[in-house]
Amino acid sequence: MAAKKMFGAAEASILVTDLRRSFDDGVTRGYEWRVTQLKKLLIICDNHEPEIVVALRDDLGKPELESSVYEISLLRNSIKLALKQLKNWMAPEEAKTSLTTFPASAEIVSEPLGVVLVISAWNYPFLLSIDPVIGAISAGNAVVLKPSELAPASSALLAKLIEQYLDPSAVRVVEGAVTETTALLEQKWDKIFYTGSSKIGRVIMAAAAKHLTPVVLELGGKSPVVVDSDTDLKVTVRRIIVGKWGCNNGQACVSPDYILTTKEYAPKVIEAMKKELETFYGKNPMDSKDMSRIVNSTHFDRLSKLLDEKEVSDKIVYGGEKDRENLKIAPTILLDVPLDSLIMSEEIFGPLLPILTLNNLEESFDVIRSRPKPLAAYLFTHNKKLKERFAATVSAGGIVVNDIAVHLALHTLPFGGVGESGMGAYHGKFSFDAFSHKKAVLYRSLFGDSAVRYPPYSRGKLRLLKALVDSNIFDIFKVLLGLA
Repeated sequence: MAAKKMFGAAEASILVTDLRRSFDDGVTRGYEWRVTQLKKLLIICDNHEPEIVVALRDDLGKPELESSVYEISLLRNSIKLALKQLKNWMAPEEAKTSLTTFPASAEIVSEPLGVVLVISAWNYPFLLSIDPVIGAISAGNAVVLKPSELAPASSALLAKLIEQYLDPSAVRVVEGAVTETTALLEQKWDKIFYTGSSKIGRVIMAAAAKHLTPVVLELGGKSPVVVDSDTDLKVTVRRIIVGKWGCNNGQACVSPDYILTTKEYAPKVIEAMKKELETFYGKNPMDSKDMSRIVNSTHFDRLSKLLDEKEVSDKIVYGGEKDRENLKIAPTILLDVPLDSLIMSEEIFGPLLPILTLNNLEESFDVIRSRPKPLAAYLFTHNKKLKERFAATVSAGGIVVNDIAVHLALHTLPFGGVGESGMGAYHGKFSFDAFSHKKAVLYRSLFGDSAVRYPPYSRGKLRLLKALVDSNIFDIFKVLLGLA
């Protein structure tokens, strides 16, 4: 077995220097280069789907359907959209001018930032690696991808395929863990795009601040689900289940973290969830092949700690079974855990789902408002006024009414957090914009030059310039006619 190559500060510096040379030489700026790289990414998705599915199964025990649909198919859609829209995205956007700059024309030019770093997460290791890279390439940047070491099979496959298909002078992969990531973060980048926990997000932001490097932080948080009694209960619980346990077994940044409903309605919600969970995963969900496992023993122990805390373990109303050897935890529902418990203090990121009961649904707004802003917030109801109020007053990265997590598949919506759940957004054109600088360009004529802006100043010049800056035609004529 070949010895692992060292990758420290020196190697990171050489890497960035090489990529910056390619960028400065204009390698990545042209439309044809961008299209070629995007087509190569599409070939990876089309020709290597079986290998990707196997890697995801090795890393996470992810079912083929989740891998094919929620990772590979979503990537295909992102690439195809970029290929279809790239000319439009790259085209300068015409901007209006005013009397102040007449005669002139203006436009907004999207220019690439330069050399960017993408640090991705382990829970959707292909989607969350390649999707930002699509934006970086579309915008004309050189890019380094650092996949998560917690999904080693996926990381190795990403490195192999990107090296095999993409232009190595401008697109590179660096594998590794803390040492390699630290070496990368010591370099000066033109943007850093990070997906992961808020704890590491703070580390990323501190490193970026040393170079005044802008960041996109795709973090997470405790995404609430408010369930009104005025809803189709069967459809509601089925969508909650598939959005929780059917999306990497709760190991997703937009996963439902807790449910808010009334004391009166909670028993119906719980019974409906039990019934549908058994329909989906059988009487013994630990044996189901349709659910991912916990990523590793560290995360298994973290989840066990949440579940085993005093005054939490006795709140289990469904599930709770654990198998550390096989890294499996059954879908677990808890009722009215203490608000100051660990499970309600940090993002769960696993198959545990607390239900908190309220005297009335009005209290749900106070509960959500009292906590850091989540990446997503969900509401299930037929009530039109409640929908409108929820969308207008709940602050979250995204709001979904009557479903879970489907907003991230819609390229016309920005996907990103707010406050502690992140900053910046991507998907569709928002990805292109995330890796572009919107450059203001003004073209003025050398004809029609007026002495009014030049010294020596006078009261007449002052009045005329004020009228011009205000774009007030009436006052301009008054000044010119000596009426002001």
